Amino acid sequence: MKLLQLTTYLDDLLQTATLPDYPDALNGLQLESQRGTVTKIAAAVDSCLPVIQQAVARGCDLLLVHHGMFWANGMQPLTGAPFQKARTAIENNLAIYSVHLPLDGHLEFGNGIVLAQALGLEAAWEPFYPYKNFNIGVRAAVNLSRADLTTRLSSALGGIKPHLCAGGPESVSQIGIVTGGAGSEVAAMKAAGIDTFITGEGPHWSYTLAEELGINVFYGGHYATETFGVKALAAHLHAKFGIPWEFIDHPSGL
Repeated sequence: MKLLQLTTYLDDLLQTATLPDYPDALNGLQLESQRGTVTKIAAAVDSCLPVIQQAVARGCDLLLVHHGMFWANGMQPLTGAPFQKARTAIENNLAIYSVHLPLDGHLEFGNGIVLAQALGLEAAWEPFYPYKNFNIGVRAAVNLSRADLTTRLSSALGGIKPHLCAGGPESVSQIGIVTGGAGSEVAAMKAAGIDTFITGEGPHWSYTLAEELGINVFYGGHYATETFGVKALAAHLHAKFGIPWEFIDHPSGL
């Protein structure tokens, strides 16, 4: 398939041109390829050098990521590690497409909704937690124990045991999910009526604040909570266009 045909489809599907994000996200096609075709997709959370090298080794010509080439350090000279990443991709005909917040909040392929569905609850998940008028998370009314939710979340995360701040009720009734680094938003969760907040990571003070506010916080890991979207998106592209794909797992443990 033509690279620009596929990336135009993704731009429209994910509304990358209109939805808000951080300045360095640069959602969309970040690196074009020389041949300009896609025969195999690598899906990954981060566009770091080890992932790029694995994508090349697996014969992929499109790397679909959540955290793009400029996500961590912004715009910078193409020297050192940035040069090595760009050179490795260019020399091996690997294009890179990144989508950050538009993927977090997408109601079919987003990190939040896919993680929510992986919990296996019969719940009506709704868009939640706006960032510049765009909801990047989901919420639902439920009726289950905190212990049951712990088991379900661990299973959804592939066996990873989430770190729990048990500051809220044992009986969970209002779950809010915002993946990644949203742990500092515990006060906003409390204000929104959330008694149990599932996120990736947070600062030290978020734990003690959650205790004081009386809410549960599950820290599932920034990386672990953001594997869902790229997998779902790559699977969708395979179903629609027949393009094979692989997930490159490169966990940080954070």
